Amino acid sequence: METTLRSALVAWLASDPLLSASLNTVTEEAPVRTSPPWLGIVASASADWSTKQRKGREVRIAFELQLRGEEPGESGGLGGLIEDRIATLPPDQPGFQVVSSTFLRARAEQRPNHVRAVLVEYRFRLLED
Repeated sequence: METTLRSALVAWLASDPLLSASLNTVTEEAPVRTSPPWLGIVASASADWSTKQRKGREVRIAFELQLRGEEPGESGGLGGLIEDRIATLPPDQPGFQVVSSTFLRARAEQRPNHVRAVLVEYRFRLLED
């Protein structure tokens, strides 16, 4: 379920017209040759979240948004678009249902060469169909 969720999230985020107009790419890992701004899944982990009747997983996924710029507020607009899009992920996915998605934490940092990185982590609880 974790791999399928990762793919579904990348496709869902990439299909948003506002995000696709603002980002160079949305990928399942940090891109090697893409210049900022980009969004990628940089880590994920899963644990059992099964019931007596259904197999389930709790999946934590960390996204990294990379931008160029020195001002912290520059990432706020894109961060809001990403958060809104994740919140509207359809619950019915091939093979499983998203029971809940929860924002857990975010961290921003300024890196060399005017690169700003924002790391955002979410928790998804899934039940198999």
